[in-house]
Amino acid sequence: MEESIRDVGQAGRATVDSAKHTLRSLRRLASFEFALARSAFGRALAWSGVAIVFGASAWLLLAGTLIALMQRWGLSWFHSLLITSLLSLAVTGYAVWRVSFFFRHTGMHATRRQLARLGLFDEPHDDDPEGRDDDTERTP
Repeated sequence: MEESIRDVGQAGRATVDSAKHTLRSLRRLASFEFALARSAFGRALAWSGVAIVFGASAWLLLAGTLIALMQRWGLSWFHSLLITSLLSLAVTGYAVWRVSFFFRHTGMHATRRQLARLGLFDEPHDDDPEGRDDDTERTP
């Protein structure tokens, strides 16, 4: 009986040691992953800047070429510049619409709902007396 208790104790210690080792390894892995993500984010940001600069300069050259081509076709300067500007505004409007669409996903709404269901993250509601910001309670 005593030997069985020692065996169970040793198995328990081995399990705890294994769990500590696993958690230590997971912590190190997460640390390395975050370091890699930081590095990759910085490099991606730098290359995004390069892409923006060269993309903008390419669009300016293309717009100049389109204006020269429309001039050759017999359109006036006004019409050539107007058509190119309207094209730029249309692409800009589309890009703004897509940016606003994707920024909605950054709110983590599903995660907030799940955390609120667990009672871990409750945002104040209008009917919550603690969540209201009364002007009478403020001190100047």
